[in-house]
Amino acid sequence: MQVFRRRTNRVARTTPKPEETTRSRILKAAQRLFARKGYEATTTRDLAAEAGVAEGTLFRHFTNKKAILIEVATQGWVDLLTDLLTELSEMGSYKAISQVMRRRMINLHENGDMMRVCFIEAQFHPELRERIQTEVISKMTEVAEAFFETAMDRGIYRRMNPRIVAQVFLGMFAVAGFSDRTIMSPEASIKEQQEMAEGLADIFLQGVLANGDQK
Repeated sequence: MQVFRRRTNRVARTTPKPEETTRSRILKAAQRLFARKGYEATTTRDLAAEAGVAEGTLFRHFTNKKAILIEVATQGWVDLLTDLLTELSEMGSYKAISQVMRRRMINLHENGDMMRVCFIEAQFHPELRERIQTEVISKMTEVAEAFFETAMDRGIYRRMNPRIVAQVFLGMFAVAGFSDRTIMSPEASIKEQQEMAEGLADIFLQGVLANGDQK
């Protein structure tokens, strides 16, 4: 776990500086508007009004509207995946992964706006996809790979390609966030979310065959 913890620290969030207060307010406003209206339909005037700042203030913090979009999506992914991987590093048992999935499933629903921005807008902006892939997903996959490789070395998980296992694991959360209704309704109760998370964990850990030896 020591190697995994070191790699997790590489993506740890830094403490915001006081002068970032206005910047953070702009990003939160952008996340709300981009999720509800879409990037193209949101004007800089809309952003300024939602953030409670003058329109010119936007451009003191960001080069243009596209820069705001990229920052919203990239930081959102960093926050979600850093929380996920921090929880993995602090688990008391490698078999407790269902608890992590349960908390993350609930977290996905609580961060619906950010997930919509990440997935919907990334389809139309190649530079956003590239930024998320190079600055977030690749690093997160590396950290998750180290986690699963350590578990395999300890005999907790069967020997497989740890990178593929990491990609499948992270992919489950990506699919869950692609649409409000991809896996379950946004109106789902906490109990339903917990059941879904436990089901995902069971499938991930045990597979779906009644007998693991069947071909």
